[in-house]
Amino acid sequence: MIERYARPQMKEKWTQQAKYDAWLKVEKAAVQAWNKLGLVPDDDCEKIIKNASFDVERIDEIEKTTRHDVIAFLTSVSESLGEESRWVHYGMTSSDCIDTAVALQMKDSLSVIIDDVKMVMESIKKQAFKHKMTLMVGRSHGIHGEPITFGLVLAIWYDEMRRNLENLTQAMEMISVGKISGAMGNFAHAPMELEEYVCDSLGLKPAPVSNQVVQRDRYANLMNALALLASSCEKFAVAIRHYQRTEVYEAEEFFAKGQKGSSAMPHKRNPILSENITGLCRMIRSFSMPAMENVALWHERDISHSSVERFILPDGFITTDFMLHRLNGLIEKLVVYPENMMKNLNLTGGLVFSQRVLLELPKLGLSREEAYKIVQRNAMKVWADLQKGQSALNENGESLYLQHLLGDEELREKLSEEAIRECFDYSYYTKNVDKIFDRVFKG
Repeated sequence: MIERYARPQMKEKWTQQAKYDAWLKVEKAAVQAWNKLGLVPDDDCEKIIKNASFDVERIDEIEKTTRHDVIAFLTSVSESLGEESRWVHYGMTSSDCIDTAVALQMKDSLSVIIDDVKMVMESIKKQAFKHKMTLMVGRSHGIHGEPITFGLVLAIWYDEMRRNLENLTQAMEMISVGKISGAMGNFAHAPMELEEYVCDSLGLKPAPVSNQVVQRDRYANLMNALALLASSCEKFAVAIRHYQRTEVYEAEEFFAKGQKGSSAMPHKRNPILSENITGLCRMIRSFSMPAMENVALWHERDISHSSVERFILPDGFITTDFMLHRLNGLIEKLVVYPENMMKNLNLTGGLVFSQRVLLELPKLGLSREEAYKIVQRNAMKVWADLQKGQSALNENGESLYLQHLLGDEELREKLSEEAIRECFDYSYYTKNVDKIFDRVFKG
């Protein structure tokens, strides 16, 4: 199933060929390090670096007998060499090769994910500035609250993705380590300088201390960073799915010419991309739990983590990469309907301005309780009118709430008509949008 979601750029990083390429890269780096330390003769080192190779099919064939993939790999490599093959894997244990090589694969793959996140952030930013002042209703508990702008919604998404970018950058630092410390991590058979030389040549840092493996809290940190990223992306997708609901219809996914929405109902235009993203994010998030369970290995190591990582690492990176590109296309081509946003903003007959009226009354000496009572009773009248099917706006474009407030004698003793009408000004709610954008996009 993962094949369906594999973009070539990411998929090629997790093939068997790519895995063994990384293993050979580590083994060659170790030979060069031993040469630098004076153990491996120059001629042997040169031959290994020039000639060492492997054959995936041959490795598979050998592994049927050895039941050990690293030994099968080393046997295949030795077949490409002469007597100099005795220096390959010298003083090393399997995890020295595997964990250091996987670090290279994770580092390379995470670089792609980081670029993907930056791509999505740029698409969000463009839409945010485009709809910086596009008025819409803010919702609390799914219920209309107060006026906001769609640009502010997108600014929040952008800022959240920036935090994800920081998490991924930190995860990159965490996983970019290797180890050549031997079977128990005590450097009994290889000096610490060997590890330092190998890691430096591969663009990694030596793990400050290790046992037979690089500690799996590093991997768990990575998978949790991907899980948090997926949670944010699902949040965006769920919001878009809501906006596309027929009763809301404030935005929708781009619907291409010739595209079909339903085999039974020709009129349907479904949020299939958002729904797909939602499902993919659930899968990505699910990988974090086994990654955390891998932290508790027996003593200096066992291999219960190995089978897990053969799934969660390639699948996690491949699915995240695909999901981010799908999300980027969705945001980039998102169709927004400002007129429907304004229509929905007026749907409750001006009730979205209730807090503005409420906050004017304490300035005039009323207690909060008195002010709340006046404002709420008129709001309840609006709900009753709407339930009866009365229009939210009259023929003059005045809202039901404004009409009721203007007719409230107790309120009119405190607030003039002009002051009440002033409370229904949308610009009051957008006055700080520029400042917010400066803080988000220039921060």
